[in-house]
Amino acid sequence: MREYLMPILVVASLVLAGCNKAKSPEDVSKDVAQAEQKANNEVTKSEERAQSALDKSYDKVNDQEIQFNNDAAHQTYKVAIAKADGTRKVALATCESQSGSAQKACKDQAEADFKTSRADARASAEAAVQQK
Repeated sequence: MREYLMPILVVASLVLAGCNKAKSPEDVSKDVAQAEQKANNEVTKSEERAQSALDKSYDKVNDQEIQFNNDAAHQTYKVAIAKADGTRKVALATCESQSGSAQKACKDQAEADFKTSRADARASAEAAVQQK
């Protein structure tokens, strides 16, 4: 067994000695240039993936913001209609204290004011709605 141990150690020593051998300056320069190019390519790909991910996130956030603003416009519209309806009911109740043509004119005015308030609320809501 000792006969085989010595040649194995010699071969192993030669192999290990060959691993630390210095390369020529041209080979080193070529290896460095290739390593730099590979690193630059990896950085570029990483930046592109990061930008793509950010773009997708931005689109999602932007869509959610648009949806939120549209929901807010719709809810604002509903509140404005409820206020206009309440104002109309109060005005109609007030009209009950009058009689004849004065009562009719009062009710007509209450209805006209309600229609105007409703149209204004609709126009405001439509102006606030955003398209995707």
